[in-house]
Amino acid sequence: MTSILIKNAQAIVTVDDQDRVLERQNILIENNRIAAIGEVDWAADTVIDATNMLVYPGLVNTHHHLYQTFTRNLPAVQHMELFDWLRTLYAIWQGLTEDMIYYSSLTGMGELLKYGCTTCFDHHYVFAQHRSDLFIDRQFAAAAALGIRLHASRGSMSRGRSAGGLPPDELVQSVAVILSDSERLIETYHDTSPCSMRQVVLAPCSPFSVTEELMTETARLARAKQVRLHTHLAETTDEEQYCLETKGLRPLAYMESLGWVGADVWYAHGIHFTEHELRTLAETRTGVAHCPVSNQKLSSGIAQLPRMLELGVPVGLAVDGSASNDCSNLLGELRSCYLMHRLAGSATAPGGYELLKLATRGGAALLGREDIGSIEVGKAADLFLLRTDRLEFVGTQFDAKALLCTVGVNRPVDYTIVNGRIVVQNGELCTVDESTIVQQANKLVQTLVKGI
Repeated sequence: MTSILIKNAQAIVTVDDQDRVLERQNILIENNRIAAIGEVDWAADTVIDATNMLVYPGLVNTHHHLYQTFTRNLPAVQHMELFDWLRTLYAIWQGLTEDMIYYSSLTGMGELLKYGCTTCFDHHYVFAQHRSDLFIDRQFAAAAALGIRLHASRGSMSRGRSAGGLPPDELVQSVAVILSDSERLIETYHDTSPCSMRQVVLAPCSPFSVTEELMTETARLARAKQVRLHTHLAETTDEEQYCLETKGLRPLAYMESLGWVGADVWYAHGIHFTEHELRTLAETRTGVAHCPVSNQKLSSGIAQLPRMLELGVPVGLAVDGSASNDCSNLLGELRSCYLMHRLAGSATAPGGYELLKLATRGGAALLGREDIGSIEVGKAADLFLLRTDRLEFVGTQFDAKALLCTVGVNRPVDYTIVNGRIVVQNGELCTVDESTIVQQANKLVQTLVKGI
């Protein structure tokens, strides 16, 4: 048995049912779970002096595209909106290789860990018709190397440009190929045991890149195998117009017609919903991954987050793709989310602690997890620690629950612990050599974007 004692914490923001903040208490971790919380000075293999530290539950990222870490900060797309942005970048992403998937995943998930995220959901849907058979396998290998909890999706695109879709034909696959690989990945990697480190989600890309057959057959397979479903929806008015012109339905009505609503479904973005549609989401327990930074960068709009929360729509927080953010920093997402909704909604905006709940328990619920998202005895030992005896935190000691949003954190955290294992210490990754990753990743970036 391995054990960690987090000793004399300045404050433990538990995010439990009672919203407790515990001062000057200890956390005992044994193996991969939180074994005890209190004032007892338990013996442990490793002791962390948390006298000047705040302790939070690990953040849960509910929508990402890790491969996009290799196409950040490209001048050509910085002033584009979604459809033109995608058309331009697809030409680059056609060149993705297994090594690029592995190192972009190490890069993106490594950055997430350094900023307090302990669980990542990734939506990978770019599969060239050749050389892409093991892309998701490589993502799971990267997650294992880092020590992060990964929910990976077998995404897909089946409607290419020649059939009226958005992606180039080189990046679409047949329904048979997609379903076969989906089943393989579920059988190989999907682990539903308590505190599991890897699960699989099925996730066709979007209404403008897949066929009705793929959507319905994917839903059938997912429900037979009891895995969750995910796709992009209601992100832009262009998507709305596409659905009206090609299906005669608004995006959510189109999803309903295909069986894509329910407690096992969540959508990325969900900006352009009507009041009736928001009520439908709440009634069916269909969730939304809120991506505020990406929505701002691509000028997609502001999701109706206050109304979603008022109605009881399940909501989590997400960074979205690294090329539409352009980072993998869920702490940065928290503060941006807080400020954006304060500007848009004033007194109706959710407070800092309410957003922390979205980024922890809200995200866990979207992923179907009850074993993560809060600091409680028996839960998985996923948490992060932040030193406050620094200049930037002078005068901020009044509300630990809101600090991540109101003040913000602009540097890597001091410790990140996932499943009872220290994976970040003093702001640096513990399980991999960062300098080697940077060197190898940058070489692959140059190969991918060569000539662009």
